[in-house]
Amino acid sequence: MPPFEALKMARERMLDLVEISPNAVPPVCRIQDYGKFLYEKDKSERAARKKQKVIVIKEVKFSVTVDEHDYQTKKNMALRFLADGDKVKASLRFKGRQMAHRDLGYKIVNRLIQDLGDAALVEFMPRMEGTTLHAIIAPARKAEAPPKKPAAPPDAKPTDTKPDAAKPAEVATTVPPANNPPPAQP
Repeated sequence: MPPFEALKMARERMLDLVEISPNAVPPVCRIQDYGKFLYEKDKSERAARKKQKVIVIKEVKFSVTVDEHDYQTKKNMALRFLADGDKVKASLRFKGRQMAHRDLGYKIVNRLIQDLGDAALVEFMPRMEGTTLHAIIAPARKAEAPPKKPAAPPDAKPTDTKPDAAKPAEVATTVPPANNPPPAQP
C-alpha cells in the first residue's frame, strides 16, 4: 500500500503511522497510538530493571597486624555480604617496613579464602597493586532448590468438613487387654 494511503487510513482512525522496520524492502509500518506504544515500552523496561540484581562490591580491609578477634569480625562481615549476593574485595595495605614481609599479608588473605570455604568463589587470587594486596571473592552459585511449602501444624484439622461417601466411617471398638484373665465366676 502506498504511504499516503496508509497515512490517510491512520488519520481517519485518529491514530499514528509508525515505521517499524525502515531497512526492510518495502519498509514496514503499523497504524497505532504512538503515545501508548512509548508508554508500554517504558513500562516493560522499568519492569525488566526492577527484576535485575545489581552486584555491588563491598570491601573488607585488613592490616598485617590484625588481631584474631578483628579478623573473625571482618570474616563474618564478608560472609554476610556474600550471603546477600554481593562480591567482597578483601584488601590489605602495607605500611612502611611491612612491605618487607609481604608473605604475612598473603597468609592473612589466603586464610580468609580458606575460612570462607564453600560460601565463596575466588574471582581474582590475591595480588599486589602498589602497597595494597587485594583479592575479589564472589558468592558461590547455589543450586536452585524447589520452593519449600509451609508445613501444617500437627494439630491442624483438614479443611474438608463435609463427610465423604468414599471414606469409610470410623467405628469405635473396645478390645479387652490380652494379658488379663477374665474375672472369676463365684
